[in-house]
Amino acid sequence: MSPVETTPAVRKTALNVAHRQLGAKMVDFNGWDMPVEYSGIIAEHVAVRTGVGIFDVSHMGDIRVAGPQALAAIQHISINDASRLAMGQAQYSAMLYPQGTFVDDIIVHRLGEHEYLIVINAGTREKDFKWVRDNMRQFDCVVENLSDDFTQIAIQGPRGVDVVQKLTDADLAAVKFYWVTRGTICGLKDILIARTGYTGEDGFEIYIPSDEATSARVWNEVLEAGKEFGVLPCGLGARNTLRLESKLPLYGHEISDTINVWEAGLDRFCKMEKPDFIGHEALKNDKAAGLKRMLVGLEMVDRGIARDGYRILNSSGEQVGYVTSGSYAPFLKKNIALAYVPPELAAVGTEVLVEIRNQGVKARVVPTPFYKRPKKS
Repeated sequence: MSPVETTPAVRKTALNVAHRQLGAKMVDFNGWDMPVEYSGIIAEHVAVRTGVGIFDVSHMGDIRVAGPQALAAIQHISINDASRLAMGQAQYSAMLYPQGTFVDDIIVHRLGEHEYLIVINAGTREKDFKWVRDNMRQFDCVVENLSDDFTQIAIQGPRGVDVVQKLTDADLAAVKFYWVTRGTICGLKDILIARTGYTGEDGFEIYIPSDEATSARVWNEVLEAGKEFGVLPCGLGARNTLRLESKLPLYGHEISDTINVWEAGLDRFCKMEKPDFIGHEALKNDKAAGLKRMLVGLEMVDRGIARDGYRILNSSGEQVGYVTSGSYAPFLKKNIALAYVPPELAAVGTEVLVEIRNQGVKARVVPTPFYKRPKKS
């Protein structure tokens, strides 16, 4: 008898029932049954830019690293300098393969004297945890996969702070962007509250126990607290267009195991002067060799949307690059894209062609990020 092939079960967050009760359109996202939209991507996107939106991001992964050599272990596997983190501070970073390409981009939170929390992407959870565990074996620290321990809710937008403040005893005004605190929220004590997000807006991400009843209660209390600010539940569709407007990279698109830090334009997060880290030598060699491609922002000149994977052509009709992410930008009301092109075509104002339905459609290189949130007066 031949072995029976089984299809892996689609995973569900503790908020799955709540999403369905709200009438969310559900999709399979990296093996997770997730909401792509509720009231519509454009409405949800605009709500986050102008008011507040709430996202279930419980599919993201969480790795705790603790022990006497936790900092040394973090430094070994990440490109940013974690020694600069104060207690309660977070930083954007990335993990690299020895050849200098991406394992994943991450956020590192310093929670204690010798305790860190690494937040990783949903589609790379198992791979990332194995990578972290295997490359920290020589250090005196404990590596724990806490990915299933939390329901992670993101409350994003200029009114996000007002919504969360109604539900917590923590002084959120004292929490700067990319800092974390702990407090009681919706009656739950000692909850991690991080002023982070993936939308280009101000906002918070809260980490609550992952049981269904607690998760649904908190989700509903956040929605109730946000009613006066026009809160909308938001899906992955709006999350993608928001991060694209803000030029926030997505694994498998702007970064991957074939793309290095310099090409992705993430050099400001790569501290080459810190002690040796995985990929350091390769990055040094890549920099000396010079860039063969660069990530640029495109705005469509002619009618059409540059979708992920579409080919970039030069004026002679030859392929010179490809689109990593592209969409209509709901807040900017433009068709935009991120793409890899040769350095000679990367200057702002340069025109290229995007191949759409076998036709070369004109686009122009523009400054990025496409959108920056207004500074508070």
